[in-house]
Amino acid sequence: MATALITGGTAGIGYEFAREFAARGTDLVLVARDTARLESISSDLQQTFGVRVETHTADLSVRADMERIAAIIEDESKPLDWVVNNAGFGLHSTVLDPSETDVHARALDVMCLAVLVLGGAAGRAMRRRGSGRIINVASSASQIFTGNYSAVKAWCLNYSESLGVELHGTGVTVTALCPGWVRTEFHERAGIKAHSLPDIVWIDSGKLVKEALRDAEKGRPVSVPTLKWKLALLLAKFAPKSFLRWFSRKLTASRKKK
Repeated sequence: MATALITGGTAGIGYEFAREFAARGTDLVLVARDTARLESISSDLQQTFGVRVETHTADLSVRADMERIAAIIEDESKPLDWVVNNAGFGLHSTVLDPSETDVHARALDVMCLAVLVLGGAAGRAMRRRGSGRIINVASSASQIFTGNYSAVKAWCLNYSESLGVELHGTGVTVTALCPGWVRTEFHERAGIKAHSLPDIVWIDSGKLVKEALRDAEKGRPVSVPTLKWKLALLLAKFAPKSFLRWFSRKLTASRKKK
């Protein structure tokens, strides 16, 4: 039976990955900060789908916790078929606010350094076995300039493609997931205003995850679920930078506190 490890697996996209894997009969290793929520979701998934769920409480902004989870990923007695680096959070503060520097530094730890450490561990372990799939959750924001969040996700996208290049031919694939606006609790928890956005920009989280897994199974280096977001990112790729900067300024309001 296959096993998937998911960071941030108790909320948002990570939880949707957990449910989809469980529905497929895949055993789970869930990593998150909230022990009570981990236990609750673990119990629900086991009862609903009959899969085995192992949980680990960890704060991926803490280097010791990163390394502890990396050791679990590299444990040859419990091989993983999938590793989904999903843990993260939204950023709505300006990069010019000195009181928010620690928040931005934590974002780099959770969404860059932890992805580097855990992605490397997964790559080594899977390469030894000659098979495995890694999904790193980036964002469509990686193509524009909405503060540090865009910078963080641009790093994740580039890192994922670079890791995939290194693992080419080993039987291990790496896919960067670049969703647009997804209907989850993510924006509310981040204090990001999103209620004014038109319905057309939103993606259903279940559809997102199903398309992401399909792309990963095909070995695609980048997954952009839904045609509308594929077209949006195609536009971003070829649009003049001046247009992207203008568009990014227009979106800045959605990154501010309510």
